[in-house]
Amino acid sequence: MSKNTTPAPPKYDVKIHSFRPEGSCKATASVNVYGDFAVRGIKVMEGSRGLFVSMPSYKAGNGEYKDICFPCTKEAKAEFDQAVVGAYQQALTQSQNATQEQEAPVPQQEQASQPVMAGM
Repeated sequence: MSKNTTPAPPKYDVKIHSFRPEGSCKATASVNVYGDFAVRGIKVMEGSRGLFVSMPSYKAGNGEYKDICFPCTKEAKAEFDQAVVGAYQQALTQSQNATQEQEAPVPQQEQASQPVMAGM
């Protein structure tokens, strides 16, 4: 008896929406978790210890910011953050490569002698 097994969907499908080279907010992202739950408004931030993930939040009456949604365990947070930061770094590398290709000087072709058409 053989079991039909389909590959599990990726746990996190991360989409990087915008890059911001200036300032501490480096990009915005959304994450689809198992194809069942989506989180928008995630920020990739740069702090004194490097990149970190900032979840969507609101400002409470006491001035503190409270996350609207978040991973519930330390392990889940580490996995979620790694997926987002990894997608950011991959998208940044692809963006830089595309920019370099666009800015690369086009080699000048040697001017080959072209046939000259006789007068008409």
